[in-house]
Amino acid sequence: MNRTIRHTLVAILDALLLTPLAAPAQSPQSGSGPLRIISRVITPERPPLHGANYTEPKGLRLATTWRVSDDNGQSWTTFSPKPDFTAGLPYGYRREATTSVVDPKTGRLLLLINALDTPGLNPGKIEPLIALKEYYLRYRVSEDGGRTWLFDEPIVHSGKFTEQHPFEGVYRGKNGFFSGDVGSIPIITRNGRILVAAEATMLDKDGQLWNPTGQTTFSDVFIIMGTWKDKGRIEWKASHRVQGDPARSTRGMIEPTLAQFGDGRILMVMRGSNAGKATLPSYRWFSISNDDGETWTKPRPWTYEDGEAFFSPSSMSVLIKHSNGRVFWVANVSGTNCSGNDPRWPVIVGEVDRKTLMLIRSSVVEIDTKRPEDAVRGRELVAKFSGKVDLSHFRVIEDRETHELVITYPRAFGGYVKMDWATVRIAIASQRR
Repeated sequence: MNRTIRHTLVAILDALLLTPLAAPAQSPQSGSGPLRIISRVITPERPPLHGANYTEPKGLRLATTWRVSDDNGQSWTTFSPKPDFTAGLPYGYRREATTSVVDPKTGRLLLLINALDTPGLNPGKIEPLIALKEYYLRYRVSEDGGRTWLFDEPIVHSGKFTEQHPFEGVYRGKNGFFSGDVGSIPIITRNGRILVAAEATMLDKDGQLWNPTGQTTFSDVFIIMGTWKDKGRIEWKASHRVQGDPARSTRGMIEPTLAQFGDGRILMVMRGSNAGKATLPSYRWFSISNDDGETWTKPRPWTYEDGEAFFSPSSMSVLIKHSNGRVFWVANVSGTNCSGNDPRWPVIVGEVDRKTLMLIRSSVVEIDTKRPEDAVRGRELVAKFSGKVDLSHFRVIEDRETHELVITYPRAFGGYVKMDWATVRIAIASQRR
């Protein structure tokens, strides 16, 4: 069958089978379901909890890259873990800590670093285009809760691969691989395997970046699987690629987030995009692994548990597994079809059904949205972004004392030139699904 005709038929089928709801999210006042808003606090300054993670399997020690709390966030002190791996790097090199995970069995803390070795690059340049060719991942390991690090090394597939050719199809200087956003949190599977959700740009037959739709980026997703070795080091290998169809997502698959369920299945939810092709439905995409991350199903639109679709902009999201075994999702969901990245509101949290691995419609709670007073924020700074509000880049942790979900994020205005900060606490009812 002709490729264009096939894509058209698939799009029509999705439109028939996956008709989104007009109002997918409950009111923030709703408290009858499994999730209930305890508090929502807006501050002009970044909250200390934003970007903080527990650094040990037990206890209340929280840390960011420069601040630490030993009393569950009640008080904070500045902190500089040793050694400082950024000292002495040439101007223009970057080491951007992204996400981390604590292995409950070994007690080790794994930190992922998006790295650029680009002499002379302006450190203040946000998302420089050269990163699509130069980005690569490094990792650090600590055995004392992040107080000291054993090493800082690049992630390279075991065997024949090298730092310049770290994975199949990846060549530093030609295309990059990286952790897409703060929702791409590593997980430790029941078998003790480390799974790092990554994405990579691709090369065409001429060795240039492949971008079939001409949008900002186009990427595949893959899982980097790790096994602990001596002295805290990790042996790495890769799953096969999870590839997006450019006729259905104009930026491929982006910013994967992971969770494992009680039966061993692993769910990956991904950002797609309809940028440049507004007639495409703005879906979220999902893939499932039944073999500890080795192989993954072809990505399909993610839906409610009854099979009905919802709209979501091209923005990051977070899956988080609670200590009670339930899995929750924090993201932007819209009542109408989105246009590329917009609108990045409202913010919702909902539970994932442990049988279907789909979003439970009745659990969805809206925790924040664009308000009338937000419409004028940032107008005086960037006229073309007048009235634009972005509620995204969520950090989510479970409070070890209260077992509430704590969600922090910037409330950005005028194209991220001005922002307030939100801290939302969510109580979780005891019932399981």
